[in-house]
Amino acid sequence: MKLVVEIVDAHDLMPRDGEGSASPFVEVDFENQRSRTTTVPKNLNPIWNQKLLFSFDQAKNHHHQTIEVCIYHERRPISSRTFLGRARIPCSTIVKKGEEVYQTFQLEKKRFFSSIKGEVGLKIYLSSETEPSSPAPSSSPPSSPPPPSSPPPSSKNRNLIHNPSIPLSISEVPVSNISNISEVPVSNILNSSPSITQVSLIEKSSSPVPEAESPCSSVEEPKEEIKEPVEVRVEENPHIYKYQVLQQPAISVEKGPQGISSTMYQANPDIHPSPQDDYNLKEMDPQLGERWPAGGVYGGRGWMSGERFATTYDLVEQMYYLYVRVVKAKDLPPGALTGSCDPYVEVKLGNYKGRTRHFEKKMNPEWNQVFAFSKDRIQSSSLEVFVKDKEMVGRDDYLGRVVFDMNEVPTRVPPDSPLAPQWYRLEDRRGEGKVRGNIMLAVWLGTQADEAFSEAWHSEAASVHGEGVSSIRSKVYVSPKLWYLRVNVIEAQDIQPNDRSRVPEVFVKAQVGSQVLRTKICPTPTTNPLWNEDLVFVTAEPFEEQLVLTVEDRVHPSKDDVLGRISMPLTVFEKRLDHRPVHSTWFHLEKFGFGTLEADRRKELKFSSRIHVRVCLEGGYHVLDESTMYISDQRPTARQLWKQPIGILEVGILGAQGLLPMKMKDSRGSTDAYCVARYGQKWVRTRTILDTFSPKWNEQYTWEVYDPCTVITLGVFDNCHLGGAEKLSGGGAVRDSRIGKVRIRLSTLESHRTYIHSYPLLVLQPTGVKKMGELQLAIRFTSLSLANMIYAYGHPLLPKMHYLHPLTVNQVDSLRYQAMNIVATRLGRAEPPLRKEVVEYMLDVDSHMWSMRRSKANFFRIMSLLSGVITMSRWFGNVCHWKNPITSVLVHILFLILIWYPELILPTIFLYMFLIGTWNYRFRPRHPPHMDTKLSWAEAVQPDELDEEFDTFPTSRSQDRVYMRYDRLRSVAGRIQTVVGDLATQGERFQSLLSWRDPRATSLFIMFCLCAALVLYMTPFRAVALVAGLFMLRHPRFRSKLPSIPNNFFKRLPPRTDSLL
Repeated sequence: MKLVVEIVDAHDLMPRDGEGSASPFVEVDFENQRSRTTTVPKNLNPIWNQKLLFSFDQAKNHHHQTIEVCIYHERRPISSRTFLGRARIPCSTIVKKGEEVYQTFQLEKKRFFSSIKGEVGLKIYLSSETEPSSPAPSSSPPSSPPPPSSPPPSSKNRNLIHNPSIPLSISEVPVSNISNISEVPVSNILNSSPSITQVSLIEKSSSPVPEAESPCSSVEEPKEEIKEPVEVRVEENPHIYKYQVLQQPAISVEKGPQGISSTMYQANPDIHPSPQDDYNLKEMDPQLGERWPAGGVYGGRGWMSGERFATTYDLVEQMYYLYVRVVKAKDLPPGALTGSCDPYVEVKLGNYKGRTRHFEKKMNPEWNQVFAFSKDRIQSSSLEVFVKDKEMVGRDDYLGRVVFDMNEVPTRVPPDSPLAPQWYRLEDRRGEGKVRGNIMLAVWLGTQADEAFSEAWHSEAASVHGEGVSSIRSKVYVSPKLWYLRVNVIEAQDIQPNDRSRVPEVFVKAQVGSQVLRTKICPTPTTNPLWNEDLVFVTAEPFEEQLVLTVEDRVHPSKDDVLGRISMPLTVFEKRLDHRPVHSTWFHLEKFGFGTLEADRRKELKFSSRIHVRVCLEGGYHVLDESTMYISDQRPTARQLWKQPIGILEVGILGAQGLLPMKMKDSRGSTDAYCVARYGQKWVRTRTILDTFSPKWNEQYTWEVYDPCTVITLGVFDNCHLGGAEKLSGGGAVRDSRIGKVRIRLSTLESHRTYIHSYPLLVLQPTGVKKMGELQLAIRFTSLSLANMIYAYGHPLLPKMHYLHPLTVNQVDSLRYQAMNIVATRLGRAEPPLRKEVVEYMLDVDSHMWSMRRSKANFFRIMSLLSGVITMSRWFGNVCHWKNPITSVLVHILFLILIWYPELILPTIFLYMFLIGTWNYRFRPRHPPHMDTKLSWAEAVQPDELDEEFDTFPTSRSQDRVYMRYDRLRSVAGRIQTVVGDLATQGERFQSLLSWRDPRATSLFIMFCLCAALVLYMTPFRAVALVAGLFMLRHPRFRSKLPSIPNNFFKRLPPRTDSLL
């Protein structure tokens, strides 16, 4: 692998030769590998266009290394050089070949008192091919150097000239190269098997199973005999590297119907004993971390004694599994009648049986399948592996077996390499001798952290069939890489209308996928219209849509004629990282309707009109796909602009408690719950725990944090896609049901502290707020650098392009909706899909809809903020009226001290705030915030207001109810109108002081201002402040109950209310 540093140019360098110029060259240093360009003599804006190649070892961690690019002035004839500046580029911003873009870096100083200016333009990328070295530029200065203010040539044109081997298409970044989805050490990935492992068939034996007694339940479940084995066909599944566990056995308690509704079923009173739901956060003390029952020795033998403590996965409860990997067999004996063998393997542990698929007429089959058995459900001391020959009629033939003692099974802990499989000779049915045939097996004891867990099939999921097999597995998803596509429509030429007798009224319609935007109609009817309008779209990599530009003529308000169109792939447009303008291009338009003709006919009917546009992909923006109130990522699209991560967020999704039944299954309530977490570009989905109200996931995930002022969102859903015949009564598509959601803001977490809490899952329903259960989480935020953390708090929340060229509010709302649709569509195409209803709920797609409840909540939030100011004003009023004489005397003394020593005013204010903050430290929150029903105004909301909030848009309610709500809205708006009018009245009275609207009032005021200016000019400021302060703090005996003179004068000033209709 080669690191390519392409030195393009530099601008506005510091002159160093004493003649107002310099002879610069560039030297690049990467891991003690140094290389330099040629020298450009006498040029402060040199152009090199040279490539420097360096060896790049991908096995090393280059995350915190930098590439140092230094510019020097070559002094001749003596062999020396003078420093002109340097730029240091972090290796974390390096991209692969095909994604590189032109970037400019401001030159930095080497010493504090150095005089440095200018910038250098680079392109940096990794290439697996041998890059040809670019020809060195001529030693003579260029004839026409570009001025310092001129923009650099576009990266696309430069690649066409100097790099003809680079294609114009943009390659997609492989998922494996995205660092923020890595969940295991590198050794786990390197040691994993490259082949796709097939998953086994599981069946239960016909023998009765003694259920293990639950330590936390006294209810006995009747033992049930399974007469027929259950066979499930399993599909292939890729590897998933993360931490998982299987569900614990749940005790089913039959209960009578208690007001079952159409969509929700009332919870069992034994599961929810309290009629009043508890909406508070609860602390937990689970036994987290690893405890290895391995005889006290890592890698030792045995299940039953000893414990080993570790800290590898310390945010989840460890659960143990017996893994059996069936790899292949050889030298199997043929059948006596058929002369061939149709082998399959059956793994039996107690009453559990797992079976691989069979091969027809194959003596050396390969399965490479994994079985996982929960240790808590094992009731046998031996593991049996049978090899059988499948027969079409009658019982299958027995070929041999291998028996393992459970006390001799070794343990394995990642990131150790996978246990190597071994060949075992088959034994006869009684184990008294060897038979023909060998089988390759690997058996070990592991946890949910084992990479084989995700590829294994478990007996607890044997009831899931067909497509539901993949929908219950846990997955890690990555949001598509979103870009803003900016289309600047400048002008068009030689537009020919269909009706030659009229001048066209032309506008341009641009379409990308389902997004359609239009320019305004050119104000001057002409055949050469001018618009110069920006149209912004959202698109995602890989770019599947095309940009379609259509020039149309407004013939009638209800009719538009298409005059020409052009379609272009998005891969041909330049990617821009800053506000520098890109080059505009003229495109020829084709006559609409001629595109389907044969090639020779299309040449004859070539349309002569053309359009002038400037199109680029904006990499300097962050594409918002979620509400800005709950934003989880603020990085720009272009990876080259990413900063170093400032911390690590670790989340252990332990489980849930007290979930409500979400659907009916076998005439009883049931819930098949899974959890989804979203932070940044990474989405995670736990596996589905079947038919339990208290699922245990115990899965741990990790995210890189680039900004602490972000929010992680976790939602719990009921899986309705288990492969059965789930259909809605109306015949529509079934949707996964929402159970609840939790948001946690990272800035409210203390660094290096583990928070283990049970969060209430609160959902607002048409009947009011309801608790759907509790979600148990363990969260830890680790700060990597205090300096980077302080740096983040002092910089803008969004990338700088949002402030240099901001988008309008309407654009942000529209683009967010389009981005959400793209994310939902792309994630819905994954396998298993992350469904649209889940993505919409996690992204708060309906947060902008009108709600009387939210309006009340926001009003009282404002009042709570103003309550402090109101309290201070009341306290000051009490001081002025001597309600508490001691306090008034102390305030007088403090006032006199500040008048005598005015330099103490600001230190006193800041010291007072420091003391307040120090005092409030004792009352700081001890746990992360959670959903607050009082703050949300969800407890006192009226039923009709809730019905209005859940109404569709447009409304589906009756006409009388809509009239009633409209009248209520008019009443609320009337009160708001009165308050706004009062504020406008006070402001207009201030304006009328000097506007001569009232000549007498303005004359009095300006005369007062003249007298006040003379008095204040001749009187020391301390004396004026002392008199004014003592007058305000005077005793009530010296006060009048009538309003003051300034107040009377101000209220007599004329507002403009008399001019309103």
